[in-house]
Amino acid sequence: MGTRQYWTYILVSGSGNAMYIGVTNDLERRIWEHRNGQGSEFARKYRATRLVYAEEYDNPNDAIAREKQLKGWRRERKNELVRTINPEFRDLMPSE
Repeated sequence: MGTRQYWTYILVSGSGNAMYIGVTNDLERRIWEHRNGQGSEFARKYRATRLVYAEEYDNPNDAIAREKQLKGWRRERKNELVRTINPEFRDLMPSE
């Protein structure tokens, strides 16, 4: 049996004004859910469906702790984090 992976991820709206931070054990499925109106209420309301950042973890508690940490940050600090791997805020999981 393989090691299960967990993800802390950041979505933004098309305009970039709204930012959503979440945790999942299946990043591809979860992004599909967000894009098809089955994600969180916040992401659906603000149309935050563009994946701009993700971190992988082996332990779900680590992923959840990171989610909580990021949610406590000011927006500019979150933007700086995204820019470390994705300076142009491109969608890391483009639609087919």
